[in-house]
Amino acid sequence: MTDQTQRLAIISRVKTVVLKHHFNIGNIDYVDWCREVDQQCATLAAAEEGVFEEGIRALLGRLKSSHTNFYAADVNSTRPQHVIGATLRSVIDSGRPHWMFLDVFEDSPAACAGAAPGHLLVSLDGTVAIPPELPAFRFGKDHQLTTKLPGQQGTRNIVVTVPQRKPRKGRPPLIEPRSVAHRMLTPQVGLLKVPFFSGSFGIRFSKLLKAAVEDLKAKGCDRLIIDLRGCLGGSLGFANLVSYLCANKIPIGYDVTRKRLRRGYIPTELPRVPMPGTKAGVLLCLARFALQDKSLMLLTQGLGRQPFHDHVVMLVNEFTNSAGEMAAQFAKDTRLATLVGEKTMGNVLGSTTFNVGSGYVLYMPVVGWYSPNGNYAEGSGVQPDLLVDVDPEGLASGDDAQLNRALEILQ
Repeated sequence: MTDQTQRLAIISRVKTVVLKHHFNIGNIDYVDWCREVDQQCATLAAAEEGVFEEGIRALLGRLKSSHTNFYAADVNSTRPQHVIGATLRSVIDSGRPHWMFLDVFEDSPAACAGAAPGHLLVSLDGTVAIPPELPAFRFGKDHQLTTKLPGQQGTRNIVVTVPQRKPRKGRPPLIEPRSVAHRMLTPQVGLLKVPFFSGSFGIRFSKLLKAAVEDLKAKGCDRLIIDLRGCLGGSLGFANLVSYLCANKIPIGYDVTRKRLRRGYIPTELPRVPMPGTKAGVLLCLARFALQDKSLMLLTQGLGRQPFHDHVVMLVNEFTNSAGEMAAQFAKDTRLATLVGEKTMGNVLGSTTFNVGSGYVLYMPVVGWYSPNGNYAEGSGVQPDLLVDVDPEGLASGDDAQLNRALEILQ
């Protein structure tokens, strides 16, 4: 518990950090925002703990930027996909709202417990789970879940065991999913599933991806489905993924620092940097930008012609996030893949964490991301070329309408 003096200090620190570091993608008037913070300061300082935290989050919501959160590091309640490795969509079953498991990551706590896409969540730890309030899963806890199949009355009980996780430097706690899974769907069509771009700079992910792609090609893959549904985002590994879509080095997009945004810039004059393929390349790039502004135009790696070029479909949905959206935007803009599914989340800013006192953490965007033509998916998401939804009953029986449509396109 924090007292009023500590809370006043936290609010002051939050305001200071925002004014110094926040990437103002929404062109917010900070004077008006600070005035609102000051007006609510005394009330929030005297409120109950939960009301205090929600009040700070509401003020941060006025900044109109993604990747923004405020939480106590030791009791963080976050999105289900970060804790149990599954996304939840609100659906109607038998005339009543339910949470449906949509994306369930391989080897995740949810998958290991027996949850699967299409299953409905009835209750969590004895409490009925009804949208729109998301169920609160916790790190380091065993959760008792009651689930059922759509259109049926019978239920079953499962136990989801969530490992303990602490925040890492620059990001909130996360149960990191297996970053790359692959298999052949037909003698010609390969599938790459990417729930997360692992590693600080994408080098670890790049090694895993290369092994998966080489294995698919060795098995005769000349048509490819890249599944980014539910993708949590992650590192620069997304640039390695999209490098497999084209033979040469071409622009993927550019990032802009807060300083460069305020000063002004011309995209074509930004330094052009191919995605490094080795740790040594990353270190050289870091050294190059150590003493200068880090805004740059990122290029693909120039991996050469691939057998599946001109025959790629990318699956996305409303939970495709951050780096996954950057990959989707590149694929759509260049027409190097056909996008199938639902519009993505619209969260493409680069963020980091700040300690704001008394065990509280502020997660906030500090860098912007734009496509080469200056457009951005922040707040709007990436619209697929073909809008295809999934059916709960079909999904629960293994009938994935989005994957089926991708196969139809490639065959």
